[in-house]
Amino acid sequence: MSDINIILFFIGLILFLSVLASSLARFGPPLLLIFLVCGMLAGSEGIGHIQFNSVPLAFFIANLALAVILLDGGLRTSLETFRVALRPALSLATVGVLVSASLAGAFIAVVLHVDWRYGLLLGSIVASTDAAAVFSQLRSSGVTLNQRVSATLEIESGTNDPMAIFLVTYLMSAIDQNKGFHLASVAGELVRQFGIGAIGGVALGYVLSWLASRLPLVEGLYALLIASGGVMAFTAINQLGGSGFLGIYLVGVVVGNRRNEATEHVFRVMDGLAWLAQAGMFLVLGLLVNPSQLWADAAPAFLIALFLIFVARPVAVWLSLLPFHFPSREQGFIAWVGLRGAVPIVLSLFPLMINLEGGQFLFDLTFAVVLVSLLIQGTSLGAMARLLRLQVPQAPEPAETFDLDGERDDRFQIVAFRIEPDSILANTAGDALTRYDDLRVVAVTRGPRLRFPRRGFVYGIGDKLYLLAARRHRNELGRLFRGDTGHDRVAPGRFFGPFTLEGRAPSGEFADVYGIELSEEERRHDVAHLMRKRLRRRPVEGDIVELGPLRLIVRRLDAGTIDQIGLQLAPDRSPER
Repeated sequence: MSDINIILFFIGLILFLSVLASSLARFGPPLLLIFLVCGMLAGSEGIGHIQFNSVPLAFFIANLALAVILLDGGLRTSLETFRVALRPALSLATVGVLVSASLAGAFIAVVLHVDWRYGLLLGSIVASTDAAAVFSQLRSSGVTLNQRVSATLEIESGTNDPMAIFLVTYLMSAIDQNKGFHLASVAGELVRQFGIGAIGGVALGYVLSWLASRLPLVEGLYALLIASGGVMAFTAINQLGGSGFLGIYLVGVVVGNRRNEATEHVFRVMDGLAWLAQAGMFLVLGLLVNPSQLWADAAPAFLIALFLIFVARPVAVWLSLLPFHFPSREQGFIAWVGLRGAVPIVLSLFPLMINLEGGQFLFDLTFAVVLVSLLIQGTSLGAMARLLRLQVPQAPEPAETFDLDGERDDRFQIVAFRIEPDSILANTAGDALTRYDDLRVVAVTRGPRLRFPRRGFVYGIGDKLYLLAARRHRNELGRLFRGDTGHDRVAPGRFFGPFTLEGRAPSGEFADVYGIELSEEERRHDVAHLMRKRLRRRPVEGDIVELGPLRLIVRRLDAGTIDQIGLQLAPDRSPER
């Protein structure tokens, strides 16, 4: 019993110290890097002197953790995100991984003077981005990206594992059995992995969603139901020969977008489980590595990481996004966010599991490449987004949210917003709220006191209003309570310009007022249609079109159609398309 207590104490201590160290993330180091370093410090060559060399146990923990992380990511992915970015993300997850793996493999074979199959194997291991790393860094970087970029990155990182896993397993088989490649078998295996993963994930997601909407459980058990059901779906799809990682991500997407009990309290529990999974996985992977070996492999790992960051990933992104008309700035940022994390390390355990010759070397080199990627790319996401002018004003979030039925559509929520100094509601009777027919003020808290407002009640700065409102009003209410001169890093007034134009304004009249030359065909439509035609892609908030001396910025969308447009003088004449 004493030994068990000591083991549990050290497990708790390592997790506790890792969570405390995570507060350093706001100063630059990515959280996942902090967890990895804590695991290395606790290992056999660190101050903890913990002897851990069980590859099967590490593989088991890492797979379980990745499944939970992908399930949580899927739960938070709305169908609108899929409509905006599914095709480019799938192109990155397939063509992008293949191109990146091929280029990196050729470079590794030449630089390390190894057999080309080993070069391709290591290139495939480090080719995919990591969902845990991308989800974590995008949420903690302090920047808000436009929907197309953030959605593309998140969907790509959640769906590119099947291609990477297939390439790794196929190459290991080719090396172990000393045989070549057969295009037909490669294509058939890919179709099987993606097909079973996609069909199984959607089907099992519907089953789990149906159960979550009909089983009368204690509120705290719904998160456990969804987590355990997702893990079972992950294992079942794997057993059928499909991609369990793709499957569990789609399970999360289906459950999160259907009417069931997966409301805010479930998301909060799943968020905690995902953080625990990330911390545990990176700590275990950190325990498995020997820092002295990392130092020995530092030079080749640094070269490989630089090649991936500055050559392989940018070329793969450019080729994958070529048909989708992404602006060059967005392509540059997507290329930069090719974060490597737990997935490459887990893939590098595959050769160790089958005792492949050179397996330990592949693992050590992969770990070093991941560290370099997290150090260079992970610490610079915010700065890169600002440098490329991709940061958009953050959507004002409510202080509190209470779901009524768990359905992600126009159903009602109880939301709480605090009146900011710049809000037009300050020191008024709330007349600005009367334009919402389906909104009710439930209660107001003023300091420690609870108020139930009646006609003539005057709201003050700092009051927190609890509102029963439709979900579709959430962002608009947030802007109303905050005011358009909010104090985030990108003030809406500065970003969108001083003037607002309705999307249905006639293009011809607009062009005449500002002296802009348009074709006869363009003059017959409204400004929203003109912007959509110039963009040549599905618009998102923050999209920019240069038109003569003006810069038009998509300010608000309504069901995918441009509803409001920001107007400002273009500070430069750099092309946006």
